Parts: sequence; structure tokens; C-alpha cells
Amino acid sequence: MDQEGGQRVEIFEKPVELRNLDAFKKTFIEANRGKPLFLIRFEHLEGMPLGEFIAFLRNEVHSILDLTDVEFGFHYMERIQCLLMGISPIHKWSGATFPNVDSSIGRFHLDCLARKVCTFHFGVGRSQCNFISDNDEIFDELYRTSEKNLKDNLTRWSWTYFNRANTYISDETNDAMIQPTVTFDPRTGMYGVNGGEVFVGGGIYSSYRELIGDIPPDQDLNRIELLILEKLVIACEGAPGLLKFNISPQSLIDTFGIPEKVNRLYNLILSRGLSPRNIRLELVEKPYEEKIHSLKEVCGSFFNFGVTFAADDFGVKSQSHQVVLDLGVMIKEFKLDPISFRFKVEEDQTKFLDNLAFIDYCKRLADNREAGITAEAVEDFDTLRFLMEHQIYQFQTNLFSGKISLTEYRERFAGMRNLPEEAVRKILTDRILLDEVRAVGNIFSVASRVGYM
Repeated sequence: MDQEGGQRVEIFEKPVELRNLDAFKKTFIEANRGKPLFLIRFEHLEGMPLGEFIAFLRNEVHSILDLTDVEFGFHYMERIQCLLMGISPIHKWSGATFPNVDSSIGRFHLDCLARKVCTFHFGVGRSQCNFISDNDEIFDELYRTSEKNLKDNLTRWSWTYFNRANTYISDETNDAMIQPTVTFDPRTGMYGVNGGEVFVGGGIYSSYRELIGDIPPDQDLNRIELLILEKLVIACEGAPGLLKFNISPQSLIDTFGIPEKVNRLYNLILSRGLSPRNIRLELVEKPYEEKIHSLKEVCGSFFNFGVTFAADDFGVKSQSHQVVLDLGVMIKEFKLDPISFRFKVEEDQTKFLDNLAFIDYCKRLADNREAGITAEAVEDFDTLRFLMEHQIYQFQTNLFSGKISLTEYRERFAGMRNLPEEAVRKILTDRILLDEVRAVGNIFSVASRVGYM
């Protein structure tokens, strides 16, 4: 059977259908959209006829994975004599029930060799990116990664048997953290939280950079960014306030140049009980190419749905001011470098003011008066006071709250507001109360305990 054909093989008087490629994609990918998908390829099979090997796999798959909640299907590519086996959960895999497919198939491979049942080469491909990509794209990615993994297995493992990045990307556990964004209203003199920046990890990773460090250098990082974006959107289900996600301009152009992809992300956002107007994509400063689609065109598709953008870490020395001019009012936020004035007060304050002037210049050129400014990593009261003096009323700071889980964020959100300016001054200048804030991790909890709000 070739990729377009279908074949039925009689085994033990029980028909087993080898689906043609289109049927395989529909039953394996389309029917399992949103679930973890694994594609295992078997090549150079010796010692057992194909039909018997398929029956062998069907009979052994539950013991191989040590799991009963699994469905699977087969497609055979006769031209290259390659058997494809798709695996996905019937219900849901998470935590302790999530199978280590690489390791399980590896043990099965060694066991077949030891018992002289048969020999074969194998490779495993995986993808959690099921919502935005179409069937062909998902299949092509699974096919490519399984082919590469097979070649790696013949030399050495590029992705180890149990890799944290694989687990994070494939696991259905919606594990993420959020760094709350604190705002100050000069009219009321009150502090509050209006949303925050969503990060990978939680129990597995503390930062995007740490996750990227666990991914082999030959992987497609643009696709990894898409995986992360999907996973974080899913993790934010039902979360209130403004939710911010990092993405590089190149990933945005490469992934969402086709309007249908934007529609799929929009539908994913809606399906998770989120408002597109509460979603902000932070464009990190990285070089990019506009071969077919422009950044302005792609961002415009999102903006039409209510999604807005932030310019992350664009400063005086940035080459990205053209992004600011092109996107204009689509940019609703500028994020400044992490700042600390404790060591080189004059130099750091001068740099900060230069960046502030640059942002003001860009806003004027783009006729974008609505965009706000967020200062990151505000770690002391003097820096906070300096920001207030320069009318920077939005910031991310562990002084108020460190990263918290999405679950805790949902529960606390309503209570993280209406904190008086005087209460903040008292708490942050009182050593005992400041130590308590650092221990508890939330200034609103401390303020409530001492009766300041």
C-alpha cells in the first residue's frame, strides 16, 4: 500500500485495517485535536511478517505503555516499507498517568531483540500543537520528528528517554505561572493588580529561557514558541484581567501569516472562557524577515479580533523602532528593561530617562497616545518612588507579589486591589512588615492582616 492507498491484512482470522493517509490523519489527528499525539515509525522490520507485527503491537501496546487509556491506528507506506503507528489518549493523560513513550518503545525494542522475536528501527514524534495547526501540518511535523528521532536512535539520543521539555510540551497538565502587573491610580491613590505576564513552568520550569535550554539546538524554535503559546492560553482558562504572552516577531509571521491560523487561535481563546481584549502579545526584540507576509499585516489580523501588543524591552539602542511605527495604535504597552538604581544610580537613572524619552518619541511619531509603560523588576522602595515621580504607574515587582500559580491568581484577583498609597509606604519602609511580605509573597495579604485595606 502506498500513501494514498488502503490495505486490509488478515491476522488470526481478525481483519485489521491499515488506513489510507487521509483516513489516518482524520482518525488520528482530527479526532484527537487538543490531546497529546505520538507517531511511532517502524522501519527495517525483520523476523516477523508485517501482518503479524501489527497484531503483535495491537496485543502488546497496553503492556508496552503500562496504560489502558490509549487508542491507536496504523498506516503503512509500502514504497519505503515504513509502518506508522499513531497513539493518543482515549480520555486524558496527566501527571503520573502520562506515558513515557520514548522509554516504553525503547524497552519494547530491547525486549524484542533479547527474546529474538523480531528486529526493527524506530523513531518517536510528538506534538501538542493541535489547535492552531491543521492536519497536514501536524502530520508533517510528527513525520519529520519521528524520522529524525529514528536516525538519532541509530547513533545516540538527541532527546533523552525522559526529557523535561518533552514532558512539559506534551503533558496535558496546564502548568503555568503568572507575574502580576501592579498599577497605581494617581486619582484615587490606590494600587491594584489588573493582570500579569504568563510564564512557562510552575513545577517544571521557572522561565522561558530555562525551557529553551532543555531543547536540542536542531529543533524549530518558532514551532516551540507556538507550542508554548498554545499551552499557556490553555493554562489561563477562566483567568481574569489582562494576560500577556511573549512571542518573537518571526514566529508570529511564520505561524499566523495564514488568516485561518489567527481564526483558530481566536477560537481557542474563546473556548477557554477568555476575552481577546484581555490578551496581549509581547513582541520581543529579535531580528525577523518579511518574505511573504508583513508583521503589520499579521498583527492587524489579531488586532481586528481585539488582541493588542506590547513592545518588550525596546530601548534607545533598539533597531525595532520601525515595529513601533508600523504597528502604531496596535501597541498598547511599552516594557522597559529591568532597572536597579542601587549600584550605579546616576548611570542607570540616565539610561532609564533616555529610554523613556525614546518611547515618548516613538509614541508621538506613531500618533499613539494610549500606550502605557510598564517597568519590570522593581525591587526596592526608592526605585518605586522614582517611577512615581516620572509618572510611571505600572510595574512588575516582587515587592508586591512574586510569580503565583494561575489557580492562586484566579482566587486572589478580586482581593488584590484598593491598596492605599500610604499603606504601601508604611509596609515597604517597615523592616518587619517588609520581611513578612517577602515571606508571604503578597503585599495585599499582609496589608489585609494589619488592617491597612
